[in-house]
Amino acid sequence: MSDTNKPVISLLVPIFNVERYLEKCLESARTQTFTDIEVICINDGSTDGSRDIIAGFMEKDSRFKVIDKTNSGYGASMNRGLGMAQGEYIAVLESDDFFTPDALEKLHGNAVAFDAEVVKADFNLYWSTPVESIKAFELVLPEMAGRLVNPQEETYIFYQKPSIWSALYRRDFLMDNEISFLETPGASYQDAGFSFKVWASATRVVFLHEAILFYRQDNEASSVNSPSKVYCVCDEYAEMERYLDERPERKARLSTVLTKMRYDTYMWNYERLSEPLRREFIMRFSEDFKLEEQRGTLDYALFEPWKIDDLKMILSDPMAFHAQCEAGTRKESILRKSLYYLKIGGIPRLTLAVKQRLSQRR
Repeated sequence: MSDTNKPVISLLVPIFNVERYLEKCLESARTQTFTDIEVICINDGSTDGSRDIIAGFMEKDSRFKVIDKTNSGYGASMNRGLGMAQGEYIAVLESDDFFTPDALEKLHGNAVAFDAEVVKADFNLYWSTPVESIKAFELVLPEMAGRLVNPQEETYIFYQKPSIWSALYRRDFLMDNEISFLETPGASYQDAGFSFKVWASATRVVFLHEAILFYRQDNEASSVNSPSKVYCVCDEYAEMERYLDERPERKARLSTVLTKMRYDTYMWNYERLSEPLRREFIMRFSEDFKLEEQRGTLDYALFEPWKIDDLKMILSDPMAFHAQCEAGTRKESILRKSLYYLKIGGIPRLTLAVKQRLSQRR
């Protein structure tokens, strides 16, 4: 650290009306074994008791700071936090999640040992009701852990659940690569674009095959019936395209990867929506992938076999695909997926695929 007056790690905590969980979150930051940190609480116009809880931590610990802003959404909050951060490294903790006590120590230790731009660890899925329950989420494969990885050469991480927390980023790396958040008011999934920009830019990444964070599953405000949320994923992918368009060398390597990512995200979004929003979205799905086909970015070699069949039907007759999904007659895909994962990795790979699929139901 070049300036001893600055913290080593700036921990960003975006906050909006989460008084029920905030105390546990901030306490897990306060009691970290790695202590050279600042905790920047970005209060996005909370109207509950969240601001009072932040004030309580600021009174007893000078490392806690606050940004008070009118409600303008997650992306704007995170960009404000990035702008205020003074640390050599940036970490993120969502306000309803919480760390293991040595989370930042493990992240920082690996960042220094490997001179890494990014360190990314696994996390646990956490439920506090009806009874406390914890399940491991294996984002990181064992063979990826404990060594330097260049995501442009080993692209596995691009296809995994976007999760900007349980990670540490060099602040100069983020700044040099102009990595920030899309500031669409009221939008969701703004971690997706940030995550893509990170993996599209980093060449020195370390993955940790151990969970350092508890990702809460019982505070999810459902948006399956919200028309305003239907196309948020489309906005994020438009931002990812913009980012690559401005970086031709990366675009040449990653445009087909981005299209495969788009398919997986669009399908996840389609499956979680309710009628009639599903019917509406499948048409946008088809239109966007016809454009990808015209651009030459649709590489079927990157797709699992059953996804190729589904995509071809979405391209040729999206309403027929939708009708089959509604009628439950595409269940043969489940068997094909299971056989595929058994073939490439046996029971462990099939189990991992099931865990990841379940966790993606945000």
